[in-house]
Amino acid sequence: MSLETKDTMIDAALFHAAADRAARAIPPAWPLMASVAVNPFLGQTGETLAEVGARLARVAGVSVTMARQWYRTKIATGEIGDDDLLAALDACASTLKPVNLADLKARKAEDPEKPVALATVADLAAEASGTDWPGLIAERLGAWMAGYFDEGQALWAAPRAKGAYGAWRAVATHDLTPEIAGLSGFARHVSDAPESAEAVIVRVSERLGLKPEALDSYYHQMLMTLGGWAQYGRYKLWQAELAGGTDQTITDLLAIRLIWEEALFIRYEEAIAEPWKKVRDAHSLPLTPTADLVLDALLQEAAERAAQRGLAQIFASESPRASQDRPLLQAAFCIDVRSEVFRRALESLDPDIRTLGFAGFFGLRTAHHRFASDVEEARFPVLLNPALTSRAGGAYRAEEVEPVRVKARAKRAWGRFKLAAVSSFAFVEATGPVYVAKLLGDALGLHHGKPSVEPAPQMLPALSLPERITAATAVLTAMSLTSGFARLVLLVGHGANVVNNPHASALHCGACGGYAGDVNARLLAALLNDRDVRAGLTEAGIEIPDDTVFLGALHDTTTDGVQLFTGDYPADAHAGDIARAMAWLDSAGQLARSERALRLPRAANEASVAARSHDWAETRPEWALAGCKAFVAAPRSRTSGRNLQGRAFLHDYDWKADQGFGTLELILTAPVIVASWISLQYYGSTVAPEVFGGGNKLLHNVTGGIGVIEGNGGPLRAGLPWQSVHDGERFVHEPLRLSVCIEAPTEAMTEILARHDGVRALFDNSWLHLFALDDQGRMAWRYTGGLSWQPFEEVCAPAPMKIAV
Repeated sequence: MSLETKDTMIDAALFHAAADRAARAIPPAWPLMASVAVNPFLGQTGETLAEVGARLARVAGVSVTMARQWYRTKIATGEIGDDDLLAALDACASTLKPVNLADLKARKAEDPEKPVALATVADLAAEASGTDWPGLIAERLGAWMAGYFDEGQALWAAPRAKGAYGAWRAVATHDLTPEIAGLSGFARHVSDAPESAEAVIVRVSERLGLKPEALDSYYHQMLMTLGGWAQYGRYKLWQAELAGGTDQTITDLLAIRLIWEEALFIRYEEAIAEPWKKVRDAHSLPLTPTADLVLDALLQEAAERAAQRGLAQIFASESPRASQDRPLLQAAFCIDVRSEVFRRALESLDPDIRTLGFAGFFGLRTAHHRFASDVEEARFPVLLNPALTSRAGGAYRAEEVEPVRVKARAKRAWGRFKLAAVSSFAFVEATGPVYVAKLLGDALGLHHGKPSVEPAPQMLPALSLPERITAATAVLTAMSLTSGFARLVLLVGHGANVVNNPHASALHCGACGGYAGDVNARLLAALLNDRDVRAGLTEAGIEIPDDTVFLGALHDTTTDGVQLFTGDYPADAHAGDIARAMAWLDSAGQLARSERALRLPRAANEASVAARSHDWAETRPEWALAGCKAFVAAPRSRTSGRNLQGRAFLHDYDWKADQGFGTLELILTAPVIVASWISLQYYGSTVAPEVFGGGNKLLHNVTGGIGVIEGNGGPLRAGLPWQSVHDGERFVHEPLRLSVCIEAPTEAMTEILARHDGVRALFDNSWLHLFALDDQGRMAWRYTGGLSWQPFEEVCAPAPMKIAV
């Protein structure tokens, strides 16, 4: 190998490494069928909020905090006090921070200029020519990607055999739209481009004169201009790497976007050479937060400290003494914040009702198949791989399911025909009158009924007895449910039954991969009702009484109704217990709906809350996890009877029974991470909706079956729709980074953080706040980064915990 060839390979590796880093700075976006919350700052958690603010201002022109008026209002009302501002000031390490409280208050009165992204070549070309090149690029690439990524909506999907870059070249060489708009020779330029995406990235970067220091920033910006399409490409890479492979899609998308830049640079080089040199140099500069970014991050920290004071006040209040008798009912719910409202309502009905919280997939990482379906549903957190396989109804003969399968395929084909461009107008003309009755019924909510119940799921292949005992032991231990069993124990997953909502899966269980939690709850109930498993549990030190029965259930978070799967297990001796539990659940549902009605717009009473689920014009069927602000891992006695207003994830945990702190490590590395993704998705969709939000529901069109666009083209919109965080007049979500409160020794948490750099980075850079509770359930220690802690001192006159309504 010659020296020149070796140098070329080194140079190419430099570009490829920068492209890979830029790809990992993009958050993944899961398809609508099983959408899950994603931290939009996933690639930047190694940086502070002010540093990320500098990065995203440069590449996307967005702020990562609220407008300064939002903080000024909180300060004026006393919600943020001087002590909060001083504490935030003291915690800030930047030399650009205000010198004292007076300086801080003076500077907060000034509104900073809105951030403006560095210009792309397309931006400069548009300014020089008067043609909206960025808009044209978004339109052409959006039209192509909708077909290329299609998951069954299109009548004719784009070919994929060549990969994204090759497939796009095959189309772009015949697309005359750019040439008609004034970019002559574009088709030939694409045809003459290198065969590989990697070679394109190197060639374009060299032609544009990019220095090595500019590559990460510029590539990141190119991917950001693609919106949700780049995020979907990142999802493809995420899924491939989770399975031990890799995927080229997001690199291909970067190359495609760079070809547009190159073509426009060649066409307008003379007119844009000087401004482009300034942009290129700006991309090479180190990312340094400005004084305004430091101040905004400091104000955000102060808002979070104010909320933490209110949380500490709640923990310090007296809690009702729990009954020592055997509970009449136990119900395990998902840690989801919506469960907090229902659990509190249920426990208020009788002192002998106990609830507990655990991640809604109930520790079973199952790849599930619905009845007569070949589609595999990943009903577990997206951070994990499947460990089990299940099927509704278990094994069955082909003749039993073929009619169901044919009916399902016909329904899908009919749906695709209705959505196809060539048939939509003819379809409306020909079948419109037939649909009059259905339209009226849907509009009046007459067709709403109980959802159909699939046959009980079964694990296929069946687990051996030792495997079943091991699984049951692990789940019960992680749930801190190893003694004191009631006669009736409910395992309650959750889902949402809504109509006309492309984002319906986002209302389901995040721990179940964007599906409802019924399958996992029913599988665990069957496992724990197995007499052979119970005998094995006894040998492991977990004694379940003979008269204890486990039942799977499903909590509909939109209606607050709970469905018990009583047909899964014969329990005639428990008929009275089940009837009493159903009455309690109905009463708890009424209480929960009454509480939620106070927050939902146009909800006159608790009855109107339930009706929203089948109103096809309702853009806010529920608030989902809006308002989330805390994660608590502690015995239920620490939170029982305390009103956390549906804003806290509640995970039962008893550190004294956690030998070796394996359960604590699992909590910090799995449920806490999932909760952080949820919290930060709501945060990003609130502070930067133009980049990390899903747009306006009223303008949404489903595209490719994977996401939504606003109007008839352009970027895919990932994140939460505006109606999920705003009620039309004010924000319903208060963007606060999650406060994680765990009752466990600080030494144990420190050791775990030291072993997990990614988790530690979240706390060290304040994307999450970590607190240790003492043996009285009070916030006693604050994690300050660098594996250090300091005592949590509650200031005098703590501010009341508030919620946006």
